[in-house]
Amino acid sequence: PHAGLGPSPRPSRFARVRVRSFSGLAASSLRPRPLTSRARVCSSDETKAGKDAWKVSSSSFREKLPASTGMRALATTACVSVTANAFTGGSHSIRPGVRQGPHCFTPKPRTVRPSRGACRVFAMAPVKPKVTFVTTTTPELLLKLQNGSDVRGVALEGVAGESVMMNEEATFLIAEAFVEWLAVALKKDVKDVVVAVGRDPRLSGPNLANACFAGFESAGCTRVVDLEIATTPACFMSTISESTNYDAAVMLTASHLPFNRNGAKFFTKQGGLNKNDIAAIVEAASAKCEHAPGGHLIPQLNDDLSSAIEIVETKPFLPLYAAQLRRLICDGVGETEQDKPLRGMKIAVDAGNGSGGFFATDVLAPLGADVSGSQFLDPDGTFPNHSPNPEDAAAMASAVGAVLRSKSDLGVVFDTDVDRSAVIDAAGLEINRNKLIAVLAAIVLREHPGTTIVTDSVTSDGLAAYIQNKGGKHLRYMRGYKNVIDKGVALNDLGEACFLMIETSGHGAMRENHNLDDGAFLAVKIIVEAVRRRRSGGEGIADLLKDLKEPKEEAEVRLKITGEDFKPIGALVIEGLKREVLKGPESVFENSSPVSVNHEGYRVCVDEGDGKAGWFLLRQSLHDPVCVLNFESDAKGGVKKMAKQFLKWFDREGFQGVDVDTVRKIAK
Repeated sequence: PHAGLGPSPRPSRFARVRVRSFSGLAASSLRPRPLTSRARVCSSDETKAGKDAWKVSSSSFREKLPASTGMRALATTACVSVTANAFTGGSHSIRPGVRQGPHCFTPKPRTVRPSRGACRVFAMAPVKPKVTFVTTTTPELLLKLQNGSDVRGVALEGVAGESVMMNEEATFLIAEAFVEWLAVALKKDVKDVVVAVGRDPRLSGPNLANACFAGFESAGCTRVVDLEIATTPACFMSTISESTNYDAAVMLTASHLPFNRNGAKFFTKQGGLNKNDIAAIVEAASAKCEHAPGGHLIPQLNDDLSSAIEIVETKPFLPLYAAQLRRLICDGVGETEQDKPLRGMKIAVDAGNGSGGFFATDVLAPLGADVSGSQFLDPDGTFPNHSPNPEDAAAMASAVGAVLRSKSDLGVVFDTDVDRSAVIDAAGLEINRNKLIAVLAAIVLREHPGTTIVTDSVTSDGLAAYIQNKGGKHLRYMRGYKNVIDKGVALNDLGEACFLMIETSGHGAMRENHNLDDGAFLAVKIIVEAVRRRRSGGEGIADLLKDLKEPKEEAEVRLKITGEDFKPIGALVIEGLKREVLKGPESVFENSSPVSVNHEGYRVCVDEGDGKAGWFLLRQSLHDPVCVLNFESDAKGGVKKMAKQFLKWFDREGFQGVDVDTVRKIAK
């Protein structure tokens, strides 16, 4: 069925054509697949001929669709010419241009065949693209895009209940505000500021990069650089590398989040912007939106998805970044590239179809490594194989399988934008979270004895003991990789040596690498260690973990806060927990006491008897309306016992607006 056949009283800023699958199609039956589509949609005029032309063309188009698919179309006085995508769930959207004229669909369909399922989606035949298009946003939506020290939001339609927030107009305004902020910070004219933009493979990436360039041009920039597919660390390195030396860089990524999300991380030569900087930029963008609620004209992409904006210079940076990483490996093992320092080693890389595939083909292989066991190296913004996330159980299991099948010596797993990583040893041992921190701590403490190592708040007691036994000092700080890194930088500024700052998520930064969280750099450090141990006849990387005590049980659950103002509600629960634990013997929490130093939430030690100890930590999420509850126990059934005590206290207190069903599940 179609709508909008009557005359429109005035031009509309939006034209959308959607082809949606119905009849209960499974999400997996239509795999997202990008295609470039050109269509022409304009409102019929008030004549009968115009209406009849629309009806004929739309009817002809519908006849090409399977019975299980319906079509809904809105006719407007706009021409459309954009990149269209087939999304999970069957949504197919086209955004408009602004040129007016009475036209209708040209019913020359092209088939997009999903890899699974019988549903077919048809797109329009290519026609000459128009010059510009317009989208709009609101000041309120712009403010909601801030996610700590970056911006992030839904960028594509296609997922039920998730409305687009980070569209081209929002990106345009944020880019314009950023470069104006940057010019003030650098004390330069905007026309002299050079900004580079990289992106991960997300389907929305080319359009949002194009919107960035349009925003920069609107602000007065005369030269900007398109890095094309890049990594977050590479974007920063482009600002300090001698041959590029850009004033700033923007990385368009939403890390491991689903395909329909996107975001932006901002860098100057001093590193990533902090949350106060981002707040100022987003507020400025919001103010700009109030003065231009109708949006801005943005030039269309070229057919090859490159930007048509004249000030854009296309200059990929990954080849230079790969050369820098190769040089680090060579220096680490004391050989040249010609010596092939990784000869004889088999390393399997799992890039999860993100930006990290270059690490296998352009870093390891040229140095002699056998990377034939690698998988999912090709960038694919639909992430069809598994979530590109070193914390994800399915992703790690898939990578373990690749290592074992190929009989590789080592495996490396990256997240989408390669600012996080994990490794796998030859026996299939997953080295992430506490184990990854322990391996890197062992390497760093050998190079820098006595250094402080900053981690987030949920690291294990076993890791703390491991670092101390290696001669280091462990500072358990807050969640949030930027919090962890900034704390390490502050310690160094105060004269306390801190060479490693790392979160259990895999965000790890080292002082020797500009305090930059770089998954590829961490992988290089571990690969160099593996080569050294191999040449000396020693054991593999896993041997570094023999002294790491691991808990028998652990769990993490999220308590959803349903109230609108979630921060005070979460704080009330945490304060109540503090009062209960401090009751001592009269407390519901038997043999429990707070830790002596606590930087986030409330962490409680639990004496489990026979020399065993556990702990639990209740903290608020940095950005989401949830409290997070972590448990760790050295005793069988210890997590369940702690969960039961927590529920007994929680139910007695009668807190409102907090859902503890996740705790009840592990307490059964």
